[in-house]
Amino acid sequence: MPGSFDLFDRPRAQALPAPVDPWQHDPRVWRAASLRSNASPCVSSGFAALDAELPGGGWPTRMLCELLMEVPGTCEWRLLAPALRAWAAPTMPSVRAARRARRVPTALARPVLLVNPPHVPHVPGLASQGLAGLRWVWVAPEGARHSLWAVEQAIRAQAAAAVLAWLPEARPEQLRRLQVAAMASPAPVFLMRPESAASQASAAPLRVRVKAGSPWTLQVQVIKRRGPPQAGWTSLPAVPEALSPLLTARMRRGGMPPSQPDAEALRDAQVSHDAPAPLARTAQSAHG
Repeated sequence: MPGSFDLFDRPRAQALPAPVDPWQHDPRVWRAASLRSNASPCVSSGFAALDAELPGGGWPTRMLCELLMEVPGTCEWRLLAPALRAWAAPTMPSVRAARRARRVPTALARPVLLVNPPHVPHVPGLASQGLAGLRWVWVAPEGARHSLWAVEQAIRAQAAAAVLAWLPEARPEQLRRLQVAAMASPAPVFLMRPESAASQASAAPLRVRVKAGSPWTLQVQVIKRRGPPQAGWTSLPAVPEALSPLLTARMRRGGMPPSQPDAEALRDAQVSHDAPAPLARTAQSAHG
């Protein structure tokens, strides 16, 4: 009809484009369903499977990292040795030349600080983990209060390449204070605490359970991180560096006992663990 309006002459509605998230690629935005990439540098753990579970792909700096285990002194060295080797190893061969030139490499100028370890640090044992070339400072405070003070001052001074502290009695408010101090520290800070502390509140952004697995392995589980929780445990090979060339495939699997020659070689390689050789103590550094 003249003057009528045909509905079919109307232009068809155009499909609207999908909404664009303006924050999708903004590095300042982190979605809890994915691992967050740390803005501060990370130190590779030396284990590819563990790096894949850690935000940033390694042990973080500028924050606390808690290692929780049933018995202190049993797993932490095998877990941390690869990272400690990489942290200071690049400049180890040039120590003497640097001394002759009166220049000390940065990594070597700052020692690894041990606060309140459960046992006397054993230099030959550390050497068997490939840590012979590092410089160490062993601090043995009297009581939990002094241990916390020593750790906080060490973090704030930024004089250590890494801080390893055993704080079994730390309270949540004390950990919060240490975390605030660690946010300005370029060195990794590891706190060793009992496994029972997993149920307690902690300001540490990264918390990892550690336990011994089958022969020559460690089992780790990240129970707190900036990302989704880890399901299950991750198995890591953790053969001491001095024993690695002496272990056969059967021995690595935990099968039959070694033959007589193999057993003698293992005893020779482990003999360094039997004689005491403490590190320099409180405020004195020593070479492994």
